[in-house]
Amino acid sequence: MSNKTYPSSELILHPDGSIYHLNIRPEHLAGNVILVGDPKRVDEISANFDHIEFKNQNREISTHTGTYNGTRITAMSTGMGTDNIDIVVNELDALVNIDLDNRVQKREKQSLNLIRIGTSGALQKDIPVNSAIVAVYGLGMDGLAYYYDEYPHAVDQGLTQSFKKYMNWKPELAHPYGVPASEKLLTKLGKDMIKGITLTAPGFYGPQGRNLRLTTSWPVFFEKIADFEHNHLKITNFEMETSALYGLGKMLGHDSITICMAIANRETGEYSRDYKEHMGKLIKDVLDRLTG
Repeated sequence: MSNKTYPSSELILHPDGSIYHLNIRPEHLAGNVILVGDPKRVDEISANFDHIEFKNQNREISTHTGTYNGTRITAMSTGMGTDNIDIVVNELDALVNIDLDNRVQKREKQSLNLIRIGTSGALQKDIPVNSAIVAVYGLGMDGLAYYYDEYPHAVDQGLTQSFKKYMNWKPELAHPYGVPASEKLLTKLGKDMIKGITLTAPGFYGPQGRNLRLTTSWPVFFEKIADFEHNHLKITNFEMETSALYGLGKMLGHDSITICMAIANRETGEYSRDYKEHMGKLIKDVLDRLTG
């Protein structure tokens, strides 16, 4: 155990003892945390709860903690992007593994279940819109993991190097990194779902091959990724958070998983007209599996 004391410039707390961005205290957090991008989706999740004990809103981060089938759960919005995931996961970890009063690590470490429910675009023609996709791996193009010394403990070098070689990776871009999902949560939550590699982009337009007034610099990238395969898994979908969630979760000792609904298929050009109804069913399904 480290005797390091975290100064107020590194571990920023409000006067009431709540952590800076999340604006919650340790007692407000459950061991099961469902993460979503949209603050409004937190309301959709907590509407299923038997009881809500705590609600808070700070910036784009909305937090509701309550119980479902007798299990305590926190629903929290992160906003969009791996940079927001960096803030949220580090602060969630601090809430359970740092003594905030004395600013030192706790002797006993707690592992959280971090379950992301999101939306994404499918990259395989045979994936129907409104399908649930569970990410066996998160494959990041954002480079976030490499900002931490502990990245070798999280990054799957087989997937990472295979993808770089296959794509003939451009050196001017951030190095990609692949991280596996929690086996425990994959088994508990992922049965009967489409399984694959979720590709995390550091943006919605150019990094995902969309051209408006600016043109993506590597159009051939998007022609090749659908054929990449690792451990009999293909890249099934695009989104903007999973690699950071898996990387930080693994480095900090938490169990992480992402389940995304395919609201569009980039290969067929199809877009869901009623994904919100299907998202409601997915949320209920995940809650039932988590607490069953």
